[in-house]
Amino acid sequence: MTAIGVETLGMTMRFGAFTALDNCSIKIAPGSFHALLGENGAGKSTLVKCMMGFYQATAGQMLVDGREARITDPKAAHARGLGMVYQHFTLVPSLTVAENLVISREDVPNVIDWRAERLELQAFMAGMPFQLPLDQPVRTLAAGEKQKLEILKQLYLGRRFLILDEPTSVLTPDEADEVLSHMRRLCQEGAISVLMITHKFREVTAYADEVSVLRRGKLVGGGKVADLSHDDMAALMMGDAQLARPADRSGTRGAPVLELDGIRAVDRTGLKDIEVDGLRVHAGEIVGVAGISGNGQSELMEILTGQRPCQSGEIRVNGRAYTASRTEAQSHNIRFLPEEPLFNACAPRMSVSDNIGFRSFDTDGGFWLSRRKMRARAETLVRQFKVKTTTIDAPISALSGGNVQRAVLARELSGEVDLLIISNPCFGLDFSAVSEIRARIMTARNEGAAVLIMSEDLDEIMELTDRVLVMSEGRVTYEATTAEADIASIGHHMGGHA
Repeated sequence: MTAIGVETLGMTMRFGAFTALDNCSIKIAPGSFHALLGENGAGKSTLVKCMMGFYQATAGQMLVDGREARITDPKAAHARGLGMVYQHFTLVPSLTVAENLVISREDVPNVIDWRAERLELQAFMAGMPFQLPLDQPVRTLAAGEKQKLEILKQLYLGRRFLILDEPTSVLTPDEADEVLSHMRRLCQEGAISVLMITHKFREVTAYADEVSVLRRGKLVGGGKVADLSHDDMAALMMGDAQLARPADRSGTRGAPVLELDGIRAVDRTGLKDIEVDGLRVHAGEIVGVAGISGNGQSELMEILTGQRPCQSGEIRVNGRAYTASRTEAQSHNIRFLPEEPLFNACAPRMSVSDNIGFRSFDTDGGFWLSRRKMRARAETLVRQFKVKTTTIDAPISALSGGNVQRAVLARELSGEVDLLIISNPCFGLDFSAVSEIRARIMTARNEGAAVLIMSEDLDEIMELTDRVLVMSEGRVTYEATTAEADIASIGHHMGGHA
C-alpha cells in the first residue's frame, strides 16, 4: 500500500440556516498522522462526513492525491482508498472475526472457499501487532478487541487514508499506545495517512505530526505538533471561553452509604460470574472502578440499577436492604448517570423539558401533570447547568453529546443527593464538557454525596477519586487510596496480569 494525501478547500456545510462547517481548508499530507481537535459541535464530525460522502458539502471541494475528487457516497470514498473507523462499532455480532473481515470485501464470492480465505487471513494477521482469534464470535469480544477489529478491517480492505473517530475511547492506556504506535509506524513507512479525531492532548503530542483545531465550524489554527503546547491547543479550542475547574476537595468522609456483600450475578455472556464482596462507598468520597471494558463494570452498573438480578448477596443503602426499586431510589436520594445517556437515560424524541422532568413529574403536581412547573424547573436547570439548546421544547436528541450529558446531570443532581452512581461520564465528550461535568461531580462529593464512578479513562479515575478499585474477570482485584495508588500495579491488574 502507498499512502495518499487528502485536502479540503473552502469546505462549507449548511443545514438550513445553520452553518455547521464554514470555509474549512485542511491538508493531510501523504504518510502523515494528523489530529483534529475541537469541542462538541465544532464541526469535526461534519467535516469527516463530508470527506467520506455521507454529506454533500454546500460549497468547497476535496482533493485526493492532488486531484479533485467528487465523493458522492461512502462507496465512492472507499474506491478512492478512504476508510473510517467509527466511534460506534459496525461489526456483525453473530459472525466470527474471520467472517466479519471477509464479508466486508466488495469482491466476496457467492460461494466462499473458507480454507483459502483462512490461509490469507492468517498471513494478514501475522503482519499485525495485535492478534484476534479468527474463529471467535464478535459478540464475545471485549470492547477494546472490537475496536482493534474495526481498525484491522480497514487495513485488510486496503484503505490508504484512515479517519479514526475517538479510536482509543474504549481502550486501556497500554492498548491505546499499542494501536496508535502501529498506526504511526504505518504512516512513517508510507503505507497509510491518518486523520484522528481525539480529545486527548497526550495522544496528539505522542503520535501526531500536525494538528488542526475547529471552533464553531471554522478552522481557527493548528500546525506542527512539535511547535504547540497543551495550553496552546486548549486556547485554540476554547477561544475566550472559561473552563469550569473541579472544586477543591473539602469535608470529611462520613458513614458508609452503599455496601455490597457477597454479590454474585451472571455476566452478559452467561459464561462467567460477577462477584463483588466488601465494596463500600462512604458519604463525602468518590470511589472509582477502573478496568478494561468487558470485565464486569457494565454488569455492576446493571445490578445497582435493578437491570440485572443477583443470584446471591446483599446490597445496603444507608444500612437498609436495597433492591433497586424506584421508590427505594427516591427515598434514599439515589441518582444515576449511565453510559450513553441519550439512549440509556433519556427518551430521545421527547423534549429537553420532559426529559429533565422525568425524576419529579409525579411529585410536582399531584394527580395531574403540571406543565407550568415542569417548564419552569427545566428552564432553571438548563440555565444553571449551561445546557446549550435553542429551546427547552427541542427534542433532546438534537443536542450535542456534551449537552445531553449536562441535561441528565441537571436532572440527577438537582435536590438532595445521597448516592450518585455513574458510568463513563465523559465518554466521547470535548475538553470543555469534560471539565464542567467533572466539576459538578466533585461539587456533589464535597456536599456530602457518596459517589461511585465506573470509568475506562484511567486519567479520569486518578483525577476525580479518593479511592480506586480495579475489576478484572468480574472481580475486584485491587484497591488503594488514589493518593497511594501505584499506576504500574493498576495497569497490571487491569490487564489481568497481577
